[in-house]
Amino acid sequence: MEGGEENGAGKRELYALLHVSPEASDEEIRKAYRQWAQVYHPDKYQSPQMKEIATNNFQRICEAYEILSDENRRQIYDIYGMEGLTSGLELGPKLNKAEEIKEELERLRRRKEHEKMSAHTQPSGLILANLSLPQFLQGGGIVRGLEMSSQFQSQISKRNAIAIGGNLAVNGKSGGGAASAVVRHQISSVSSIEFMASTGLRAVLGVQTSRQLSLHSTATMGFAMSLKDGSVNLSNSWTRQLSETSNGNIQLVLGPESFVAVGWQKKEEKMSASGEIKIGTSSFGASAHYTHRFSTKSHGRIAGRFGSTNLEIEIGGGRKISQFSTVRMLYSVGIQGIFWRFELHRAGQKLIIPILLSRHLNPVTATGAFIIPTSIYFLLKNFVVKPYYLKREQLKALENMEKTSAQVKEARAAAEKAQQLLQNVAKRKMSKQIETRGLVITRAVYGSQKALKKRDEAEVKDELASQVIDVTLPLNFLVNDSGQLKLHEGVKKSGIMGFCDPCPGEPKQLHVEYTFSGQSFQVVVDDYEELLIPQIH
Repeated sequence: MEGGEENGAGKRELYALLHVSPEASDEEIRKAYRQWAQVYHPDKYQSPQMKEIATNNFQRICEAYEILSDENRRQIYDIYGMEGLTSGLELGPKLNKAEEIKEELERLRRRKEHEKMSAHTQPSGLILANLSLPQFLQGGGIVRGLEMSSQFQSQISKRNAIAIGGNLAVNGKSGGGAASAVVRHQISSVSSIEFMASTGLRAVLGVQTSRQLSLHSTATMGFAMSLKDGSVNLSNSWTRQLSETSNGNIQLVLGPESFVAVGWQKKEEKMSASGEIKIGTSSFGASAHYTHRFSTKSHGRIAGRFGSTNLEIEIGGGRKISQFSTVRMLYSVGIQGIFWRFELHRAGQKLIIPILLSRHLNPVTATGAFIIPTSIYFLLKNFVVKPYYLKREQLKALENMEKTSAQVKEARAAAEKAQQLLQNVAKRKMSKQIETRGLVITRAVYGSQKALKKRDEAEVKDELASQVIDVTLPLNFLVNDSGQLKLHEGVKKSGIMGFCDPCPGEPKQLHVEYTFSGQSFQVVVDDYEELLIPQIH
């Protein structure tokens, strides 16, 4: 229950602070504000320390009242919480419905994303090192080819982006390079156009335009001309969303190497798969891949390629080693030989090292090439990598615990200071209730459900005492003139003045012991559950 309602709690804290229901009227909000303002107004206190405590809490009360007393701002807060208010939403004659507010908030989010993109350049790069074991064993060098490419993309305005890149390649004793530039202009929310130019090995000029035909389909048309031989390529592609997790595409290219291709992609939480059939004037081919995610950090992959110029099967896997880095190890067998391939992906950068083990499809070599790296992988994973990252995660969890502990300590101190200012009024209310044999809270504890269940074992052990907070005084303060205490349903109790969250992320309860008409009672309610005592029938 705690986790499922945590997001909603952020939209109810101001109601808890003023101790009103989310359905409270304007008059009820004004009344609650005046009551709290009388308690926390700084001018009531002479001591500098008490005046500082009062000032901090008075500012919180005023902020809550300013938001909840404004109809438009309250509506935004009820739907999107403080995020909606801090995102710059402004309501007017044409923006006063929940659907309109949602659309406007999404628009502002997109604008912020565009601004963020405008402020950053997005670099990407690739280093590809082709190694050959047979070549090395025959007395030659182990490197048979090397390629480097880099690209920088920048959002120069809301509608315009530019990408500049280049690459260098060396294969044996020959090599070359190329440079390219692409300018993209967003014509409208559904269409865009790109201009492309490259020089070097492939000197080409081109233009491409894309348009979203419907909610689920997109079309792209392109034109490219070689500056070397004057040849022209015309391309058309259509993409359509087939379901929530899959889409299909058709591509048609007319030119020196004309072809038609039909493809399909599917991506879900635990798996992704794709396939393509390509038929050209001088070649044909088909390819497919399947990736299964064993966890958020590791995955396995199998792929195959078949055609007039290629026959290959690939199997392997990868693991996420940090927030931005992933390593992969793949094994492939095909007509070009037997390969190992190691990959390191970090942000937009890639390092790929294919190693040719044998040019011949020898069964013994193929089996050994598969078993050896697989064994090494499992040994490294279970005895080196896994223990290392387990230890690192434990240290990170310890750091987070220490950070959370400091935040809880600070929140607890603020709650205790807020209780100091409630003390006099709470004691007067208690005395009045005692005289009339009314409602008196004798003990109230809020916090960890686990800790409260063990309260009978030596009244909450020392190690669990830090996970609860005594809220006897604020609850006595909240007893109304009719001698009743009501905490509203759906409002997280840690937001009530004089409360705090002593155990973030854990299920919490409120345990209350009280007397009424000379009798003793006790009640336990969950964090978002309504509390109404005494229940007078």
